Amino acid sequence: MCGIVGYVGATDAEPFLVDGLRRLEYRGYDSSGVAIHCGESIHVTRAVGRIQALADRLGPTPRSGAVGLGHTRWATHGPPTETNAHPHVGGDGEVVLVHNGVIENFQELKDQLTAKGYSFKSATDSEVIAHLIAEGLKVTPDNLDQPNTKYVTAVQWAIAQLRGTYGLAVLFRDRPGLMVAARFGSPLVLGVGRGEFFVASDASPIAGRTDRIVYLADHQVAVLTKDGFSVLHKDQGKIRVDIQPLSVESNDVDLAGFPHYMLKEIHEQPESLRNAMRGRLDDENATAVFGGLNMTPQQIRTVRRIILTGCGTSWHSALVGEYMIEELARIPVSVEYASELRYRNPPIENDTLVFGITQSGETADTLAAIRETKRKGHRTLAINNVVGSSIAQAADGGIYLHAGPEIGVASTKAYTSQCCVLAMLALYFGRMRHLSFESGQRIIEELRMLPNAVAEALRCDATVKEIAAKYHEASTFLYLGRQYNFPTALEGALKLKEISYIHAEGYPAAEMKHGPIALVDEHTPSVFIVPKGTTYDKVLANMEEVKARGGPIIAIASQDDPQVQKIADDVITIPDAPGLTQPIVSIVPLQLLSYHIALLRGCDVDKPRNLAKSVTVE
Repeated sequence: MCGIVGYVGATDAEPFLVDGLRRLEYRGYDSSGVAIHCGESIHVTRAVGRIQALADRLGPTPRSGAVGLGHTRWATHGPPTETNAHPHVGGDGEVVLVHNGVIENFQELKDQLTAKGYSFKSATDSEVIAHLIAEGLKVTPDNLDQPNTKYVTAVQWAIAQLRGTYGLAVLFRDRPGLMVAARFGSPLVLGVGRGEFFVASDASPIAGRTDRIVYLADHQVAVLTKDGFSVLHKDQGKIRVDIQPLSVESNDVDLAGFPHYMLKEIHEQPESLRNAMRGRLDDENATAVFGGLNMTPQQIRTVRRIILTGCGTSWHSALVGEYMIEELARIPVSVEYASELRYRNPPIENDTLVFGITQSGETADTLAAIRETKRKGHRTLAINNVVGSSIAQAADGGIYLHAGPEIGVASTKAYTSQCCVLAMLALYFGRMRHLSFESGQRIIEELRMLPNAVAEALRCDATVKEIAAKYHEASTFLYLGRQYNFPTALEGALKLKEISYIHAEGYPAAEMKHGPIALVDEHTPSVFIVPKGTTYDKVLANMEEVKARGGPIIAIASQDDPQVQKIADDVITIPDAPGLTQPIVSIVPLQLLSYHIALLRGCDVDKPRNLAKSVTVE
């Protein structure tokens, strides 16, 4: 949930840390801070609010020091105050660290450390780790031949007592050139440069500084100096790790001329969809191809049930996937909130396949659900967007979205890429069973047309902007759709809630008369997703019911649809798209509607209140 950066090298660390924190600000923006090792001491600066507040406090002249840490916080334990901001100091100043995660036994450890004379200044669980490492330095003997060993051992001694999740980066006052990083259940990557090394929660701060990266796994500890790095495992000692090429470019995490990341990422969707499909459509066999499932065709054919699990937007894409897979492959699909699945004990047959869907690959509940089902012997697969993520390491196989970095907190291009991947999965499973060659060819052609259809749908922006100006002061919205566009209604409502703070609810259009219609009045807009399709006439009837009660209607409709024009107060047109691709095209104007309404209400669309991009804590 929080963001960590670290630098060890030959140049001043502070400029990299501040720039890195700006790139990680989507992970949390309640408070921030940096620690710079200045030779004989470690200087800590903290500030409440956005990274700019920290930059203002640091001033225009960087503090001298070639080793440093930075942190941007999404508050869990303790309110967002300067005292609770990271970095935290342990002992008498001999340890300084930053932490991402939650320590479940922090109170027990805090009581033990308090009894030993340690004084706590913050309300966070993270400060416990700092003092615990300081205690570890006391109980660990010096090693004159290998002076770094004492400090690494102190970290290992401390983390062995932690229960929960952590991504850590640690500095030591008395060991100026050393940084130690550790992870369990919270992401950390290492950037490998020439004479300089980087630590970060994800690759975005490192892009443009090096093209080589190491994805740390759980139970690994990294030891960094300007002369090199090593990685230790709690059970295996020193281990070899793969240095992989970094695929993220610096311009991938820049605004590229757009005023907000969300708008940039909405407009990147035609390309992200092409990337999701690249190399995965097999014309010769009229099917899809996936290299990372790690299952033979014989194993695929034994699957009798699929569970799709995720949180938030990923749960909505799973609902779309349920419709797709059941229609094309005739395999029963269950969609589960990951936060519920991890604590339930549902009956799952041996021939069940479990997919965890998460943009970041670090969503705590989804990761826990995958680990729990895998522990019970079920095959698990992941659909995610981040190479080297925790879920990619935990699952038996998976599919990467290849959507590129998504910085805006409200997911847009990751959602449509998830839906696209699920459509290809539906084709893949369908062709394994009864779906004909001709039907497979037709679906491939529909998928190939999808990026252009989304590009055409983006042309509605000016119309959407006018409609947003008309309704941005409404206090409640209803979103209504049928079949594939019921999940679209849910996702459209979520986008509005996330970034404009307007109450919004999504429903199947036919369910409106079973309760939600009581909300309809002249002040409550109803957004109907009503492109041409099998339930078109039914949704028109639902629109008439709202119109009869004086409710304003915004319709997402196919081009040249006079019937919708007669009923709706405002119409946003999109190109015709077949059922499988329709929800991907239909969501585009709803993304734009939430964006423009949020702007008119003065909201920060990229950093909405109380939210962060990656929910890495429960």
